[in-house]
Amino acid sequence: MRLISKLTLFLSILLSLVIFMPSSEARNNSVTLTAADYAKLPEISQLAISPKGERLAFRRTSEEYDLIIVINLQTSERVGMVNVAEVKPSFIYFVDEDKVVLITETNQKISGFRGRHDISTAAVYNVETNKVHRLLEPGDGIYRGQSSIGRIVGISEDGKEAYMPAWESEGVFSLFRANLVKDRPPRKHQKGRGDVIDFFMGSDGETLVRERYNNKTNIHKVEIREGRKWRVIFEEETDIRRFGFSGLTPARDALIVSKQNPSTGRFAYYKRSLDTGTLSEPIFSKTDKDVESIITDLNRIVYGVRYSGFTPTYEFFDEKLNARMKGMEAALPDQGITIVDYTPDWSKIVFLLEGGNTSGIYVLYQDGNLNFIAAKRDFIPNEFVHGIQDYQYTARDGMIIPSLLTLPNNKPAKNLPAILFPHGGPEAYDRKGFDYMAQYFASQGYAVIQPQFRGATGFGPEHRIAGRGEWGKKMQDDLTDAISDLVEKGTINPERVCIVGASYGGYAALAGATFTPDVYKCAVSINGVSDVERMMKTDRREYGKNHWVVSYWEKVISQGNVDEDHLETISPINHIDNIDIPVLLIHGERDNVVKFRQSKNMANKLEDANKVFEFVKLEKGDHHLSSAENRMNAMLAIDRFLKEHL
Repeated sequence: MRLISKLTLFLSILLSLVIFMPSSEARNNSVTLTAADYAKLPEISQLAISPKGERLAFRRTSEEYDLIIVINLQTSERVGMVNVAEVKPSFIYFVDEDKVVLITETNQKISGFRGRHDISTAAVYNVETNKVHRLLEPGDGIYRGQSSIGRIVGISEDGKEAYMPAWESEGVFSLFRANLVKDRPPRKHQKGRGDVIDFFMGSDGETLVRERYNNKTNIHKVEIREGRKWRVIFEEETDIRRFGFSGLTPARDALIVSKQNPSTGRFAYYKRSLDTGTLSEPIFSKTDKDVESIITDLNRIVYGVRYSGFTPTYEFFDEKLNARMKGMEAALPDQGITIVDYTPDWSKIVFLLEGGNTSGIYVLYQDGNLNFIAAKRDFIPNEFVHGIQDYQYTARDGMIIPSLLTLPNNKPAKNLPAILFPHGGPEAYDRKGFDYMAQYFASQGYAVIQPQFRGATGFGPEHRIAGRGEWGKKMQDDLTDAISDLVEKGTINPERVCIVGASYGGYAALAGATFTPDVYKCAVSINGVSDVERMMKTDRREYGKNHWVVSYWEKVISQGNVDEDHLETISPINHIDNIDIPVLLIHGERDNVVKFRQSKNMANKLEDANKVFEFVKLEKGDHHLSSAENRMNAMLAIDRFLKEHL
């Protein structure tokens, strides 16, 4: 209790000094923000703290540069800096005080293979030498035709090598040792098999466990190494894996396993003994939340878990950590508190506070104190962050739908124009963080509605499974019912509603334009699916008809009903004649998640039918609008479109 009180006091001081203090720019009443301001990439991101807690690394981005910077935490002196504009890291972390691993993704061609591919790799930045080198390179005993060679499953005891799985040939998935100190070719550590999908390391640096899944036989198994042989401790036949093996207990005597808890239906975590293979009772489980992810060290030893929810919550094996997090949550009930990084002893923790009335600030916990590190988006003053509230409404069939609502500041919540903003996935959900697009919409005076329609994760199995087979049907009805609910409450103007979405949300936007055109004034699809039948054909060709990815999509999209008539019926591209509202299509030409031709073909059909539409092609654009230029171009196009049509 004393810990919670102490944390509450420090948090109150921090918030009064940082969050509620208007910036000098914001105090100037003439300051206004545009779509371009909201579209900027975060200035500070990807913070990492060194194992001893003496150094901090972070990514600093602007229109002129993209850098990884390392500073001394005591003196704030810069001790390292490297340009990462070409590799664009998505995640960074320290191995020791001098070496920072960069997980990067590039879109490139692979010799001998058609098209372009998103290639995930890992590199290490040596602060002392100021040099960067990749850890695995295709061709150094590594099969060229693979797109993911950036995963590290463990670090050697001396900190000089990383254990990394990769295909050594088209049919053998093995484990390699990559040198963290010098730019040298990797060495094979453990020969694998064609159906191996993961490795877990022992404390002696030897492979302790391997996980296998055969897409042809659907056999999922886990084996423990005993000398030169492997002993099976788990095996089942399943077209989609029910168990997720994620980490090891500190004693390395059990795997930490995710699966649904039959008594609650929620995803929970268990221990599976490496000796007997038996499954424990749930060790991390809640009746109202799913376990969303685990928190581990570099060798995948599990500290605790993160639970689902509009704002994240955590639970650990260590009760002191649990008390610390409860203190944070009690002091900041409306703030999203995300653990960003931590020292191995948890004496120092970097948090991101986001939501509420801040566009994101990083703080450092140490010895009961919280100290401000940096603003994530210093170019967006607090006064320009619009409030987010969660609520729920009842769909036409009685299902309760959770939702988020962002309302413009200093405007009464009455008869507002609105943006319906469905999330992607669709098995995903929105959070109460700073969503740059939702915040921009609110800045323009729109109410922004983010329904967690059936099929969304995080709200229990019944809610998620209720979306199976309901693309374009009940999932779409949930969106319509969100509009009806807020119209009835008097919050929004039914004559001024536009639907905007990305990925699955883009599909929902096109489905809104074709299946319920009378509900919306306009529609914006960003990297969205227009032709579900073509999408499924593409996946079968790329993965093979027996692959678990294909099985998964068949269940999610149509609950196994994959006949052409059904897929044609739910595809907006086949219902162009129903469209009588303006449509904006935006798509990255190098999108490898939803292919560019999904929007290109839709644009061709709209043109043939003489419909009102715009099509914006994002040069070199990916699925996530990750480049500053493409994010800016997309936002400016949306801004122009809304001003003209809403």
